[in-house]
Amino acid sequence: MSNPAPEVRPPPGGSIAALRVVYRDGKAALIDHFRAARATTTAASRLVKGLARHVDATLCELWQATSMPAGAALVAVGGYGRGELFPYSDVDVLVLLPGTTAQAHAVELASAVERFVTACWDIGLEIGSSVRSVDECVAEAMRDVTVQTSLLEARLICGTRRLFEQMRNAQTRALDASAFLRAKMLEMQQRHVKYEGTPYALEPNCKESPGGLRDLQVVIWVARAAGLGRTWAELAAKGLITGFEASQLVKHEGALKLIRARLHAVAGRREDRLVFDLQTAVAESFGYRSAHGQRSSEVLMHRYYWAAKAVTQLNQILMLGIEEQVSGSGATPMRRINARFLDRAGMLEVERDDLYLENPHAILETFLVFEQTPGLQGLSARTLRALYNARNVMGAPFRRDPVNRETFIDILRQPKGLTHALRQMNQTSVLGRYLWVFRRIVGRMQHDLFHVYTVDQHILMVVRNVRRFFIPEHAHEYPFCSQLASEFDRPWTLYVAALFHDIAKGRGGDHSELGGLEVRRFCRDHGIEREDQSLIEFIVVNHLTMSRIAQKEDLADAEVIAAFARLVGTPRRLIALYLLTVADIRGTSPKVWNAWKGKLLEDLYRLTLRALGGAQPNLDAEIEARKEEARHKLALHMALPGTEEPLWRTLDVSYFARHDAADIAWHARSLWRHVDAAQPVVRARASSVGDGLQVLVYTPDRPDLFARICGYFDSAGFSILDAKIHTTRAGYALDTFQVVTTTHWPDLGNEGEFKYRDLISLVETQAALALSSAGPLPEPRGGRVSRRVRSFPVTPRISLAPDERAQRWLLTVCASDRSGLLYAISRVLARNHINLQLAKITTLGERVEDTFLVDGPDLQWPKAQLRIETELLDAVGAPPNR
Repeated sequence: MSNPAPEVRPPPGGSIAALRVVYRDGKAALIDHFRAARATTTAASRLVKGLARHVDATLCELWQATSMPAGAALVAVGGYGRGELFPYSDVDVLVLLPGTTAQAHAVELASAVERFVTACWDIGLEIGSSVRSVDECVAEAMRDVTVQTSLLEARLICGTRRLFEQMRNAQTRALDASAFLRAKMLEMQQRHVKYEGTPYALEPNCKESPGGLRDLQVVIWVARAAGLGRTWAELAAKGLITGFEASQLVKHEGALKLIRARLHAVAGRREDRLVFDLQTAVAESFGYRSAHGQRSSEVLMHRYYWAAKAVTQLNQILMLGIEEQVSGSGATPMRRINARFLDRAGMLEVERDDLYLENPHAILETFLVFEQTPGLQGLSARTLRALYNARNVMGAPFRRDPVNRETFIDILRQPKGLTHALRQMNQTSVLGRYLWVFRRIVGRMQHDLFHVYTVDQHILMVVRNVRRFFIPEHAHEYPFCSQLASEFDRPWTLYVAALFHDIAKGRGGDHSELGGLEVRRFCRDHGIEREDQSLIEFIVVNHLTMSRIAQKEDLADAEVIAAFARLVGTPRRLIALYLLTVADIRGTSPKVWNAWKGKLLEDLYRLTLRALGGAQPNLDAEIEARKEEARHKLALHMALPGTEEPLWRTLDVSYFARHDAADIAWHARSLWRHVDAAQPVVRARASSVGDGLQVLVYTPDRPDLFARICGYFDSAGFSILDAKIHTTRAGYALDTFQVVTTTHWPDLGNEGEFKYRDLISLVETQAALALSSAGPLPEPRGGRVSRRVRSFPVTPRISLAPDERAQRWLLTVCASDRSGLLYAISRVLARNHINLQLAKITTLGERVEDTFLVDGPDLQWPKAQLRIETELLDAVGAPPNR
């Protein structure tokens, strides 16, 4: 048994200076005792109550020391009113005055209140104070639901109890339970939207996020306002919750309070977010240690997510139940759907409380009925409670039951409601209990710097994205995907693949291969036909392949396309893989997907489809077709016949193979008078793919040219998405870059060139000046790394290998992203006289995976290769934190 927390009381009649010391030392003693104690919910409860008592005693001493008037009262409100204080929480108090503040002793009263508030701050008590009469309290509460809520938990600290009771009674009489419930529900919805609507954010706020402490507090607030009870025990006594639910609420509330208290103690400040910087330290304060490939922070977050998920479920049950009590909707006539379910004002209601215990098949039927019945908006409190209490029914026999397996496949095959059904199944724990393999990834974090969701949330996001491709109302989002989806039969096969594509994350090994084994077992158990099983397994095993090839390999290389076509085999597999790839990238983070990645994937799809159609690569015919199309585009821009000839005479086949007709025409139009230019020529235009610019650089080639270009873009605040490097027969570099700016530029128009015209002019001028410099390359700046990168750094990796023809080398760099990284890499290449032919710049959130096609004499020698790889590792290693 742990020792009780020390009780520290201010000395009676002590001076302000003495009170300051006693308050500071007493608070420190309580926190130190908590830090040293085992991380238990009992220790957290003692701390928050002990801190509240300590502040109570201190405020009482100050109240007396500052000679506050006898008729006034000091009232704790808000969280402090509950008799709990976290180490660095606000101390909110109300100075309650008799009569109106404009009456008797106004000057004297104001002076006394000012002395009291000043004394609080002098001793280190950072209070939030308000001064009101009873009438003013009621009037302010009627105007502001936040004030009404804080007064709901008001508690007398010292002063006149009669005045306090008068205020509390007036507040109770003025309270409209129905209006209060409506306001708090809207407020909760707004708060949930602010925090992404999920308890599974990677850096959740343990107080405000869905599933946080606030979700429990709002239940007590509305219950108190409705006169249904002030504690979980009272709610259970009134029949609003079961005894089991009450015990679960106490358990999970205790877990969240413990985590929040430890978070404050570790941070040494008010911090309610479990940010990456603090997760490991908080985990270690619990005694968790990294082991068996699992970080200590992952153990902590898994515990948090399970508590938050349970709180989310219980909050939903109780809020719906209270709403039924307050609004009287519990007496609303119901429409029978079938023998087991009813429609209660748009909510799916079970026919009786023990339905699932008596008939476990009805558990999955719930979600099938939800999909099939128009007008249903959700599950009623009674249904949610029945599911919550039936969790133990869903064991191994339940998962093996042929009826349940058939129902689950039916759920996936429904034309409407799948996304909502799966989310409801996850929120109620049904999905993880039916698919036991899914349960293992519920609340699992992903430390890869580009996923912003836990694995289960990411999977459901990908299912949603795939589903949207098949819904006409969403066709405007990704028209090409919607077009392909409209011709794809049996779309449920894609939903199964989406559900399993990352299901083996966190086990070690290749999650794609392990996921393939899991989905094969699922298909066999659920009687899925061999053809569909083969397609689903293929997608799961290869779900990363299309993205990798599109973003890292040379799509102008016929062998790359031919090899991918052989892997895919059929147009149906190609469509399926393309749709899942787009949905997967979009489901990682809002920052990862961009139009340029979309174009690369679409280009790979179209080239592969043509190869699958039996079209044999005919490079000469392809190049002639591009030239003809380019001439046509030149004519549309009023270019004279033959405008292209001066430049085209200096170009070889590889240039025409790597550039499309639009770029070829743009280059010819921009350079026809500058083919022999002695100074750099830079031209820019708005990118035809998404935001950003396309920048053309034409200048006599030099070994450090690519490094100088990267240096300019970095200093000007641009990120390079793609680079096509070409050297003409005349020794000129003809390089094209896709760039986006990280600096805000005001729009001067709505579309195209007008939108970027000042930026285009600036880039053309400044880049030409920067490339004219003959001095040595400047040292790379120490680029800042993000807070997330500092918490989860990527171990830099360098791979240098010859291509299949052993003529060029493929350099792959994987590292944490930071400003100046590409410039640091290019300086190493320039220093070692390595020529760059192609660059594929891939940024995945805050991780980069860049691929370069290079050649150079030193690459033939193993010792030189080792030196270059070492220099590159030194260059991409994260700089010291600043």
